[in-house]
Order: sequence, then structure tokens, then C-alpha cells
Amino acid sequence: MSLYVDIEKRLGDFRLRARFETQGGTLGLLGASGCGKSMTLKCIAGVERPDRGAIVLDGEPLFDSEKKIDLPPRKRGVGCLFQDSALFPNMTVGQNILCGLHREKDKAKRAAELNGAIKLCRLEGLEGLRPHQLSGGQRQRAALARILVSRPRVLLLDEPFSALDAHLRDKLQLEVRELLAGFGRDAVLVTHSRDEVYHMCRSIAVMDRGRLLAVRETKALFADPGSVCACELTGCKNVAPARKAGEYEAEVPLWGITLRTGRPVEDGLKAVGIRAHYFNARTQHNRFPVEPLGEMEEPFEWIVEFRWRGQAPDAPPLWWRTPKDRRPVRFPAELGVAPANVLLLYE
Repeated sequence: MSLYVDIEKRLGDFRLRARFETQGGTLGLLGASGCGKSMTLKCIAGVERPDRGAIVLDGEPLFDSEKKIDLPPRKRGVGCLFQDSALFPNMTVGQNILCGLHREKDKAKRAAELNGAIKLCRLEGLEGLRPHQLSGGQRQRAALARILVSRPRVLLLDEPFSALDAHLRDKLQLEVRELLAGFGRDAVLVTHSRDEVYHMCRSIAVMDRGRLLAVRETKALFADPGSVCACELTGCKNVAPARKAGEYEAEVPLWGITLRTGRPVEDGLKAVGIRAHYFNARTQHNRFPVEPLGEMEEPFEWIVEFRWRGQAPDAPPLWWRTPKDRRPVRFPAELGVAPANVLLLYE
């Protein structure tokens, strides 16, 4: 099973250019609001029409501008789950799910499919309730059950957890991940949350202002984002412009330091990133004097703001995250970072 997308669409001054292919499991479209993620899903679903390009699902073209192919949404075999579950308020959970089986006329098959979806989505005992009687997570599971009984060839999820509180969001992510594994087909998840893509997705496509920057395996992207946008989207708090100073050296003028790197620095270096938990008071690598500015306590960590001693006055402070059980009694006079933990960013 695979979904191939290569499309362009212009909306006023905004231009969407998206090209990727799923390779099994869930692909995350990660980007800030307004970057074109949801528009990409709408083009796949057939709600919006690209200006040019092609969308191919399991070898069948859903859209092809050159061949004049543009299948209507109902013939694409695409299931969509959005922020708002959009259940029919006057129907029970069971009746809502049966809406996904409107083409199946055999009553026995409809009942069997309904029962299977109820069990798969853990909705036992809720069949007779209406949407207003359900929790946010139960509504999303009911909406997902309605989609899955129609047996879509690909599932599109447009920020389905964003309207939920943090505890419920984390719990539902685990549940939906298990459901998608049992679904056995590809899915595309749109989100601006690094936690969601890390929890849910096998691979990630990073989007910025209508342009797709990279498609990488999830853990590989977090380990080496490659671009300023991807670095920031994956949660890096410390990013600054840099230039090549040697085969294994990057000069960071705003910070007033030159960093030793774990891999060769290529021409065209734009910036470097250091994740907040990469700093270490004991390492002897890339070790420089620091000045503490303030700290903020979290449930399990401390966030410490600091400046390098030679940092430019207008440069923003850096963040150091340290677990509570490792927080030093006195703030260290110097902090360092391993060369392998210096992220090299080229766009």
C-alpha cells in the first residue's frame, strides 16, 4: 500500500508544493499553522483541486493534471478524521458508525461490521449513547470507527487531538496508534506538535510556507533535522546563525564561540542548534564560561536561562534543561556540549 503525492496549488500569494510517498505505517506532516499541511490533505481527499501534479493511491491515479483525471471524493477510498469528530448529534454511536456502511445492504454483514468496529475502537456499552453524552476521546474513537467500517484505502488525520486536554490527548494517541497498527493501511497525520509525530509516526515530512523541506524516518529527523525550520519544529530552543570555520568547526558569532562538531562541516552552513538537554557541566568538549539569568521549575526538570560570557548583547539567552535529581547545588561556571550533539543546519 502506498500513497504518492506530487502537487502544486496557488492561493493568492501562497504557493503549495508538496511531493512525498508513504512507505507503510503513518506519515506525519509537521509544520507551523498556515504552512499548507491541511491544504495538502484536502487535495488528497478531493475537497480541493491542485493546479497541477498527480496523486496516486496503490497505483491508481486519484488526480492527474496531464491525464485529466480528478476522481470525486466518494470514489477515492480516502477516510478523513478532523479536529471536530463531526458525529451526527441526533444519532446514537451505533447509528453514526452504521453511516459508514451505507453501501452495505446485507443486514447480517452490517451488524457484524458494526460489532467489529465497536470492539476495535473500545466502544462497548456506548452504542446507544448520543455524541453529547460522550467524552472527547470517546467521540473521536466513534468517528474513527465510522471511518474504518467503510474500509478506506488510506486514512487522513487532520490534527485530531488538538481540541483535547493534555491527559486525554496522550491517552488517545496511544489508543489511536494501536488502532492504526490494526488498520493495516497507510495513514497521513497533520500536526504542529513534535510529541504527536514522535508518538504516532514512522516517518515525517517537514513543511514550511508551502514547501516540503524533507521526508525522513522519525528518529533520524530528530537526531539530525538538517534545517532551521525542522530543528525548531522538533523542539530545539537554541538555534543561531553559524558559518564554517574548519573541517570540524562552526563559528557562531552571536554566541561568541566556535564549536567543534562531530561530523564534517559542509559548505553552505546556515546555523547550528543545541537541544536544551544536551548541555553538560562535566564534559570537557565545547566548554565555555556562562552567566546564569534565571530558572523555571517544571514537574520533573529545571529550565535554566543563561548566556555565554562572550555572547552578543542582543542575542537571546539559551536554555539548559536538567532533571531535578541532577541539578547542581551551584550553577556551574562553565557548560559544555559534546561535538556529536552540535546540530548542523543548512537551510
